[in-house]
Amino acid sequence: MRRHTIEPRPGWQQIVEEQGLIYPLTRYPDDSLRPYWDESAYYSFSLPEVEALEEVVEELHAMCLAAAAHIVERDRFAELGITDPRLARLVGESWRRRDELPSVYARFDLRYDGSGPAKMLEYNADTPTSLVEAAGPQWFWMEDRFPGADQWNSLHERLVAAWKRQAPLLPPGPLHFAHSEADELGEDLMTAAYLRETAQQAGIDTEALSMERIGWDPLSGRFVDEGMRFIRSCFKLYPWEWLTTDSFGPQVLDTLDNGGSTGSTCWIEPAWKMLLSNKALLAVVWELYPGHPNLLPAYLDGPRELALSKGYVSKPLLGREGAGVELHEPGGGGGAGSVGIRAQARADEACCYQELAPLPDFDGNRVVLGAWVVEDEAAGLGIRESAGPVTDEYARFLPHVIL
Repeated sequence: MRRHTIEPRPGWQQIVEEQGLIYPLTRYPDDSLRPYWDESAYYSFSLPEVEALEEVVEELHAMCLAAAAHIVERDRFAELGITDPRLARLVGESWRRRDELPSVYARFDLRYDGSGPAKMLEYNADTPTSLVEAAGPQWFWMEDRFPGADQWNSLHERLVAAWKRQAPLLPPGPLHFAHSEADELGEDLMTAAYLRETAQQAGIDTEALSMERIGWDPLSGRFVDEGMRFIRSCFKLYPWEWLTTDSFGPQVLDTLDNGGSTGSTCWIEPAWKMLLSNKALLAVVWELYPGHPNLLPAYLDGPRELALSKGYVSKPLLGREGAGVELHEPGGGGGAGSVGIRAQARADEACCYQELAPLPDFDGNRVVLGAWVVEDEAAGLGIRESAGPVTDEYARFLPHVIL
């Protein structure tokens, strides 16, 4: 793994916007606009290196599934903040029915510097973004700049194949793709639109709408779209923890309770993904696989020995984009991470305490690897860089090649 500087292509912004990346710039607090898509540098990997990372990703995925099974079997939902008995029951039922429920994609965040073993930082298996840029624009960048090279990127083909395999699990009618209108950048819009495109290429009938325009028909007890058609299946780029606590949360639970009968909605990703996108998973996986070379020690009841040994990171169980993350050096030092898309974590919010593993520094850039999983297989890589120690909403996306 190496970082290289390179001149951006002339007209790069227009190029990537035409490829679906309509958010190539990030607005900073000083009101300046700076590249989010950053092709002034790129990373290179060897083929054996990528093959080894693929094995790590698939092993981590299997371990996370084992941890989810453990949480359900031992009724440890409360440790994830799932304290509503009905919701816990429905998440457990979703897990037990997982072979009947469509589930498409997820993304690991890994610490890796090209030398030691990759370390799992977290797993977003519910609403991962940065998919559009990973699947398309970085592949086309490679074809422009390094014809004949390769890339860890089979995302598009695997997504289409996954929809084809899972189409028989869908109920009759169109599969709706929903995102939130609160997304001002267009990232959620384009992620949902891209996934809709892959489903269409798999032969699935689809419709697009926003979460805010989903209606509830009290006569039929069904969710409906703007044409008053029943929403029998819906891919929602909207976290389960919001879906179940918003004003229509009780109706969402009703559709889960119906278990495939009239009145139900097949939600993608399914409710059991709440088990994988919760930072408490990090502690459960460490408990089940202590000392594993691709894991960092993590706990739910406090930092334990980490406070005096390696230092630790406190992560809100449901934090996103670095929100509420705090870094603590050994012996009691520390500093707050940046605020993400929602309010910074409250002091009393439940956290996972994970060993501090500073991100690799390449010429002053802190790097995180986003390793994609489609169904149960490693499918691609997206790289983000940040200037600070926490990967937040100001991180940049850089392409890569296999040389």
